[in-house]
Amino acid sequence: MKLWPGQPYPLGANYDGLGTNFSIFSDVAEAVELCLFDEDGKEERAELTEVDALCWHGYAPNVGPGQRYGFRVHGPYDPPAGHRCNPSKLLLDPYAKAVDGEVRWGQAVFGYDFDDPEQRNDDDSAPFVPRSVVVNPYFDWGEDRHPRTPWHETVVYETHVRGLTIRHPDLDPDLRGSYAGLGSPPVIDYLNRLGVTAVELLPVHQFVQDSTLVERGLRNYWGYNSIGYLAPHNGYSFTGTGGQQVQEFKAMVRALHQAGIEVILDVVYNHTAEGNQLGPTLSFRGIDNASYYRLADDRRFYQDYTGTGNSLNMRTPHVLQLIMDSLRYWVLEMHVDGFRFDLAATLARELHDVDRLSAFFDLIQQDPVVSQVKLIAEPWDVGEGGYQVGNFPPLWSEWNGKYRDCVRDYWRGEPATLAELAYRLTGSSDLYESSGRRPYASINFVTCHDGFTLADLVSYNAKHNEANGEGNRDGTDDNRSWNCGVEGPTEDPAIVALRRRQQRNFLTTLLVSQGIPMICGGDEVGRTQGGNNNAYCQDNEVSWYDWERIDEGLLDFTRRLVALRREHPVFRRRRFFYGQRLHGSEVTDIGWFRPDGTLMNEEDWREGLAKSIGVFLNGEAIPSPDPRGEPVTDASFLLLLNAHDEPIDFTLPKGDWGQEWEVLIDTSHEGDEEGAPARLRLGGEQVAVESRSLVVLRRVA
Repeated sequence: MKLWPGQPYPLGANYDGLGTNFSIFSDVAEAVELCLFDEDGKEERAELTEVDALCWHGYAPNVGPGQRYGFRVHGPYDPPAGHRCNPSKLLLDPYAKAVDGEVRWGQAVFGYDFDDPEQRNDDDSAPFVPRSVVVNPYFDWGEDRHPRTPWHETVVYETHVRGLTIRHPDLDPDLRGSYAGLGSPPVIDYLNRLGVTAVELLPVHQFVQDSTLVERGLRNYWGYNSIGYLAPHNGYSFTGTGGQQVQEFKAMVRALHQAGIEVILDVVYNHTAEGNQLGPTLSFRGIDNASYYRLADDRRFYQDYTGTGNSLNMRTPHVLQLIMDSLRYWVLEMHVDGFRFDLAATLARELHDVDRLSAFFDLIQQDPVVSQVKLIAEPWDVGEGGYQVGNFPPLWSEWNGKYRDCVRDYWRGEPATLAELAYRLTGSSDLYESSGRRPYASINFVTCHDGFTLADLVSYNAKHNEANGEGNRDGTDDNRSWNCGVEGPTEDPAIVALRRRQQRNFLTTLLVSQGIPMICGGDEVGRTQGGNNNAYCQDNEVSWYDWERIDEGLLDFTRRLVALRREHPVFRRRRFFYGQRLHGSEVTDIGWFRPDGTLMNEEDWREGLAKSIGVFLNGEAIPSPDPRGEPVTDASFLLLLNAHDEPIDFTLPKGDWGQEWEVLIDTSHEGDEEGAPARLRLGGEQVAVESRSLVVLRRVA
């Protein structure tokens, strides 16, 4: 194989219609070999002799899409100095746009000797590791365009490509568990009828099956074990893994866009699948370990802010370049609409402390592509000072963990929650307003993939993770859950009814709160994981949607809530409430009421045992205009929340606050008709709010 000189940029393997340019960065390499593999796995090597700007490159004429390849990097193997080059290890291209195969675990994929970890292992890893694949960059996008749903109109649905589709009865069996399945008419119709505007997909970057899980007969389900930041995970493709997964992913995005649904990716740029000093050598470690990873003072070891063994080195320009190139690729070439950054506090660590003005955020801020899509931070990591809710820059929205904790505490009856609940219901101005951010900075959620499902949140007091094979030690113990009196499944009708009511309480609270609601996929149909709050390794019936046993009543209820939010802008304001009076009226943009119908005072907010409150949302006091600059007006609403274990009679506000009211939602009722009585309620009249329930009323006069 003869290589032409080629170009150092762009990095990776780039096909131009006649051949492919290969380029890889390494600051420590002494030589780099390009390895091409035929259909039988036979390897052909050619040295990349051209080096510019620390990029080793060459052009291979007549090499095109479907070609499997990898690299071997010759250089120092000196762990005390932070270097782990080993040419016996076939390395994935960090810029590979597709990957074929999986890791077959054994001694050969590790750079050290199991019997003597201080010694380098020279077993050839090529037969046991996946290959990078040259892809065809051309795709007919037709008239595809980003939906660009405004933040305040967004309803996020967190879901999983495989889990959502693997048991769907209306899908062709070949499509189940795949990108094509997610982009199919039955699934898109379901999402549209639910009313969500965006799917937030658990990781679809190429990831690795952990050796420890494989040994236990389990598999990595969530996918937080990335090894390829430009490659869609090959396990979710039904069309093939020789580059076809790229075309299939694009077709999925195109279909979702045609339905008006955005695609947000959960991305894992904080660590890789190579783990700590005892992990495998698959890519970055063998290319330039000290450049790619945060090393400890003893450079044999790794800084670990993620709990996974390593952290990417956000202080080096080539790591920052890789991440930015990856983000731009997914927007420009794959047409995705945004990103949720896993353990985003790790990305902000310059030296040790979390710095929200770190280089990474500076790059995002000035980037003309990435700065224009939806950016969501998981604002914490496991390191010291890693909990950073409310501290990300203005461009970012955040998973609001404080919203989750407060709402859970309130509905399980914890004392002294009302004051914080007021902030959480109204967009968390205490967290975001001082930095110039808006309510949409708060991604509100009660449950997510990590933790209990909604059905389990109201059915278990403790985690039940025995199936994970870790002695039930994994997963958090801070669940803030309540089993309603019995741990796990029960046929007691009173407890079953209470659990169903609690689910409706959580969903209603979520959909009427200011900020951006995120529904954990399956919560709307009563999906359970049997009390497992860390189902990362349960790629089976524990995690998959059971479409044959869905809660139709809960699904209909959720659809009504999403529709209510969509139809009424008072629930999705773009600015915070300020308690301002309307001209010529005593009525303010928001009002807080005691059950007796009088306005709350400072002493009421300090009442630790109080668990009931009325919230007036003024539809005539929405400060932000519509896209054409016209005023936005809406009906006014009253929310009556009762977390007590006994019913409470609420007195409806009267006078300018409202003369007549109608009940739209009553979580103490299962059905639509029972929850919306025909007769109107008058201002000053008492409305019975059942124990642990929430009533939504609309002012009609």
